[in-house]
Amino acid sequence: MSNATLKKILNAYGMVFILIALFLALSASIDGFFSARTVWSIIEQVSMFGIIAIGVTFAIITTGIDLSSGSMVAMTSVVAASIVTGGDAVSSALLAFAISIALGALLGAINGGLTAFGSIPPFIATLGMMIIARGGAQLYSSGRPIDASSEAFTWISDVDFFGLPGLVLVYIVIVIGSHILLSRSTFGRHVYAVGGNLNAAKICGINTTKTLIWVYVFAGALSGLVGALLAARTYAGNPSYGLAWELDAIAAAVIGGVSLSGGIGTIPMCVIGALIIGTTNKGLNMLGVDPYWQQIIKGLIIVVAVLIDTLKRRRKAS
Repeated sequence: MSNATLKKILNAYGMVFILIALFLALSASIDGFFSARTVWSIIEQVSMFGIIAIGVTFAIITTGIDLSSGSMVAMTSVVAASIVTGGDAVSSALLAFAISIALGALLGAINGGLTAFGSIPPFIATLGMMIIARGGAQLYSSGRPIDASSEAFTWISDVDFFGLPGLVLVYIVIVIGSHILLSRSTFGRHVYAVGGNLNAAKICGINTTKTLIWVYVFAGALSGLVGALLAARTYAGNPSYGLAWELDAIAAAVIGGVSLSGGIGTIPMCVIGALIIGTTNKGLNMLGVDPYWQQIIKGLIIVVAVLIDTLKRRRKAS
C-alpha cells in the first residue's frame, strides 16, 4: 500500500480507527465494558446531544455555528412538559412534540434571519439566543421542573423495538434522514456551496439567504425534538436541561471532521465524533474520574480536534 493511499484512508477513516482503539483500550481497563449493554448505553446517551450535533453540523458547514441548541432544549422541554400536564394523554403527547419542534424551528428561524438578513455573525446571533432561550425557560417554568409523567408521552423513551431502545431508533432515523438530505438533495448541495464560497454560490444563482435560514430552522427543530425527548426520558421538563450541550454538539461535529472553515463535513462522521465523546464519558465515569477532570479532558479533545483541522487546511493551502 502506497503512502498516498494510506494517507487517504487515515484522512477518511482516522476517527473510526480512534473510536475502535478507544473502545478496546477502555475494555481492557474496565471489567464488563466490552459488552452489547455498554454499546447500547453509550448510543442511548449519545442520542440526545447527537441529534443536536447533526443540526450544528449543517450550521458549521455553512461557516456558521449554533450556540443556542442547549438552551433551546431547556426551553422546549418545559413547554412540552406543560402541555402534557394539562391535557388528554395521547393528544397532548402528540401536541407536546409538535409544539416543541415548531418552537425550536421558530427560534432557529430567528437565528437564521439575524444571520442572513441582519448580517450578524452566527456566533453573536446564537449566543444571544442562548441567553434568551435559557432565560425564557426559567421564566416559563418559574425556575422549577414541570412534571411530564404521562405514559403516552414517556412511551417513546420506555419502549424497545426489536431490542432497540426507542431513543436510539429515533436517533438512527434522524441520522439516516439527515445524511440523505445533506448528501443527496439539492438543499444539501446548496449548504456545501454556501460554506465553500458564499459569493460563488450567489453567482451560481443559489438563494443563499433562504439556505442559511433553513439551515438554522432545521437545527432549531432538532433541538426542539430533543427537548421533548429529554422531557419524555426524564418524566419532566427542566429549565436547567441542556447545559453545555451545545459544546458537546460542536465537539462531536469537529471531532468528526466538520471543518470550521466551512464546506466540509458529513453526517456519518459527525456520528463517529459523538460516539467518541460518548465512549469517553462512559469510560471516565466507570473509571471514577472526577467530573472536573472530565471537563478538562473534554476541552483538550476539542482543542486537539480544532488544531488537527487547522493543520489539515494549512497543508492543503500549501
